[in-house]
Amino acid sequence: MIERIREEARQRFSELGYPTTHDEEWRFTSVAPIVRTAFTSALPITTFRKQPGAEITRLSEAPVEQYLARYASYKDNPFVALNTANFEDGLFVHIPKGAVIEEPIELIMSSAANGHPTVTHPRVLIVAEPGSQATIIERYVGQGGTYFTNPVTELVAGDNAVIDHYKLQTEGDRAFHVATLQVALGRDTNFRSHNISLGGALVRNDVNAVLSQGSECTLNGLYLVDGEQHIDNHTAIDHAQPHAASHELYKGILEGKSRAVFNGKIFVRKDAQKTDAKQTNKNLVLSEDAVINTKPELQILADDVRCTHGATIGQLDPEGLFYLQSRGIGREDARNLLIYAFARDIVDRIQVAALRDQLEKLLLEKLHGNRN
Repeated sequence: MIERIREEARQRFSELGYPTTHDEEWRFTSVAPIVRTAFTSALPITTFRKQPGAEITRLSEAPVEQYLARYASYKDNPFVALNTANFEDGLFVHIPKGAVIEEPIELIMSSAANGHPTVTHPRVLIVAEPGSQATIIERYVGQGGTYFTNPVTELVAGDNAVIDHYKLQTEGDRAFHVATLQVALGRDTNFRSHNISLGGALVRNDVNAVLSQGSECTLNGLYLVDGEQHIDNHTAIDHAQPHAASHELYKGILEGKSRAVFNGKIFVRKDAQKTDAKQTNKNLVLSEDAVINTKPELQILADDVRCTHGATIGQLDPEGLFYLQSRGIGREDARNLLIYAFARDIVDRIQVAALRDQLEKLLLEKLHGNRN
């Protein structure tokens, strides 16, 4: 079955090819640097920490036919097609029915250039059975030179499941990272996503969720870009059934000559009455040379809904800066405090204390590094 899917995905990628800026979904993000680089295929170094009650195995060792490639479509996304055609193996995380996993399940995907450009295609399948509860952390790390990480994660959560998902991306300075997270929620399921992007030269994150009746979906995101980094976040929440709620908050901090993109879509289908959806994108632009392109979208086909969206682009508050300096705080430290306060809203939503502490440290290190 997997070989048939691989061949279909390979054929589909040959038809689609890499996207260009003429494609609306890629209007502000050019993947030309990826296209013109000759990569050598490599295997990601994947490690994980087992937790009591959770089952973590290799995809090749698990009966995954009913789930694998059924949710993240390779029909219209060329990078999903590229992953599906080329992934060597991957991880299958299974949360049994009714299981409550107390400790976070942590997956670490590490890539490196190894003296020449390499490409890896990490694949993760997460299935949370009805009534289960778990926290899952995906970390993407790397070092040295030019390399390309092209991960796909499919997450299927059954009825009444409660799932927290964290993705922390700290790739190398010259790395390319194009990722897809595809989520399918059952009835009355509660799902929270926290997507943190700090590294990489060219980054694209696609987060897509399909909601069932009564389900609740929260998408949080934070991206910090400087130098000549480019980070693109595309989200899509599909309210496929009634009485579902979604809450989305993405925040960006831009410095140097960096570029960032936020494109958030909310679909409310015709029968999805009593939908409650809110989407917000806020950006702090700290340099005249930094550029943010933000585009929140609503497509509503039902009539009994409550949906809002908004985007803001601002700079540091001069009055706040003056106030801190008047209290004896140096200008650079005052700037960093205000920047961190802007990010804190996302940081405080992280429920895993160790991860929250690490993110605080990474943010402060990056802010101080940019001032040196």
